[in-house]
Amino acid sequence: MERVRAHVVITGRVQGVSFRAYARDRARAAGVEGWIRNLSDGSVEAIFEGTRPAVQRMVSWCYSGPALAAVEKVEVRWEEPSGNEQGFAILW
Repeated sequence: MERVRAHVVITGRVQGVSFRAYARDRARAAGVEGWIRNLSDGSVEAIFEGTRPAVQRMVSWCYSGPALAAVEKVEVRWEEPSGNEQGFAILW
């Protein structure tokens, strides 16, 4: 299967609503590698790397996020997969 990489920035009410924890759990269940972190401007940034269907599901999920989130915007930049990601982590 083709591997892809998505660099995603999500804005809105996305911090303090367990966005990162839910994303980590979904990514691990889907076999997607990468990381997610809060940014100082209140947004959340993530790298998703894996098969195209799995990464696309993660990107699609970002448009709604967990129940308490209020996503306003999702920016997606498709990049060449690095192959360096191992597992999925929350960065601090």
